[in-house]
Amino acid sequence: MDLIDSHAHVDVSDFDADRDAMLARAQSAGVGTLLAIGNGPEIEKLGAAVPYAEAHDWIYAAIGIHPHEARHATSAHYAELDRLARHPGVIAWGEIGLDYHYDHSPRDVQAQVFRQQLEQARAAHKPIIIHCREAWPDCLKILDQDWRSSGLGGIFHCFAGTIEEAKFGMDMGFLVSFAGNVTYPKAQNLRDAAQAIPMDRLLIETDSPFLAPVPHRGRRNEPANVAEVARTIGNVRNLPADEVARATSE
Repeated sequence: MDLIDSHAHVDVSDFDADRDAMLARAQSAGVGTLLAIGNGPEIEKLGAAVPYAEAHDWIYAAIGIHPHEARHATSAHYAELDRLARHPGVIAWGEIGLDYHYDHSPRDVQAQVFRQQLEQARAAHKPIIIHCREAWPDCLKILDQDWRSSGLGGIFHCFAGTIEEAKFGMDMGFLVSFAGNVTYPKAQNLRDAAQAIPMDRLLIETDSPFLAPVPHRGRRNEPANVAEVARTIGNVRNLPADEVARATSE
């Protein structure tokens, strides 16, 4: 299979012991392209994915301040993001958005930092990667107001919303990405959404090292496991996994 893992945190300490082997396993499994996600807000972490894009021609990088960390954002962080956005290996801004499940940052602060990064991503002409958890009405409202007119679109990462919310995003040019949780027995709602979304708007990811798919659930996730996401989506769409891999890679 020719696979793309559209979202992986390959810089995190979970991979310190075997990072090179992990990347080799990904390539052996058919992962030909990987989008490495860098998240702050510490200055040294904002560009954490960039070295992997520099070292590997099959890896690209994203930059951004996660909503969990919004309360720490400063003007210096924003300036560093502007600088990083000019790097040729950086192809997207994210993951950014809103998270009302944990509320690690106050919701008004999350919204402020989200809007600020939308302005910066627009100026940098980069598509965005959205993290949204239990915050879809507010997230879609902000995107409608502050992002739709950019025409740049982006990705709904690790999608766990409704089909209606996915359609609202697709109308703004977004792609919808499914992670390992689409394989979980109780996640029929995600499989229903993965079945309904047009193939030319669908992506697959691991969100490594999180959300390991069945049969690896409970263990550290890694990019090679994106093949299991392709197999599950193939099953619900009555397609071979390699066709899902091909379509999502295109």
